[in-house]
Amino acid sequence: MVIKYLVIRFSSIGDIVLTTPVIRMLKTLRPHAEIHVVTKKKFASILASNPYIHKIHTLDNSLLDTVKGLKKEEFDFVLDLHRNIRSSIVKFALGEKTFSFHKLNFGKWLLVNLKIDILPNKHIVDRYVDVLSDLGIKNDQKGLDFFIPQDTTLPAEVEKHFEEKHFVALVLGAQHATKKMPTEKVVELCKKVNHPIALLGGEMEREEGKVVAAQCPNVYNLCGNLNIYQSALLIDKSKVTVSHDTGLMHIAAALKKDIVSVWGNTVPKFGMYPYLPGEKSQMFEVKNLKCRPCSKIGFEKCPKGHFKCMMEQDYGGMAEYVNALFE
Repeated sequence: MVIKYLVIRFSSIGDIVLTTPVIRMLKTLRPHAEIHVVTKKKFASILASNPYIHKIHTLDNSLLDTVKGLKKEEFDFVLDLHRNIRSSIVKFALGEKTFSFHKLNFGKWLLVNLKIDILPNKHIVDRYVDVLSDLGIKNDQKGLDFFIPQDTTLPAEVEKHFEEKHFVALVLGAQHATKKMPTEKVVELCKKVNHPIALLGGEMEREEGKVVAAQCPNVYNLCGNLNIYQSALLIDKSKVTVSHDTGLMHIAAALKKDIVSVWGNTVPKFGMYPYLPGEKSQMFEVKNLKCRPCSKIGFEKCPKGHFKCMMEQDYGGMAEYVNALFE
């Protein structure tokens, strides 16, 4: 009889990528088992090429319909790596043996609101593994997974423009504004980098990309022009990726790229910094700000109005670090 596992992680891009080591380790430990994942429909494509997954179940509008479909599978174990009300409903409805990840929300609240730090010095992936140790899972130290479909190609003009390993991939996007470098600071950084730069982001970053590219002759704006797999392919071809705390940062880590991660209102101590990326990766943040972190997620604008966590970054040092990687 085949053992069947269900992994729950509804969203979002980076968080889903962070679950991939558990999926891989579980399949490696139980090669004949079926590993199923349930996630939001709009994120299912992120895992579509993952060879360790037997089946992806999607949550669209109706949680009830999703649960009905899951019940038919008769799972043996349920691994809740999301831990919210909806995932609790799924676990209760399925009634199988469950393993639930502790989100440490109280510790995060203390750090955000009172600046009291009781959080462990441990990455979220390592915490996942600890929770599932009763299943025999041990960390294989292979990092994250992100599988780019073999038929993924870049537009011809992009392929022609960027020579492999001789450019910087700079990620403009982030879910919240307080995680992002201000446009004028992106311009400042790009002017100090001595190599071609490909700007990556979604449709929401297209206009910002145009503003940056208009002021920096070494910048090529691709925001809104590439899908997630094409963006990953370009990151894979780059020498180094510069990114905010966002999904493409974790994809870059999965591809073992050197990453310069730029931290604004969130902090690496939350445990979601790049996991086992390239050996020359570096984190940049403005330390010792009394107001930081101001949120475990982010805001549309700085609550204090000064946005020091991004305005006072060492952009000169950041550019020097990037330039040195090409030497």
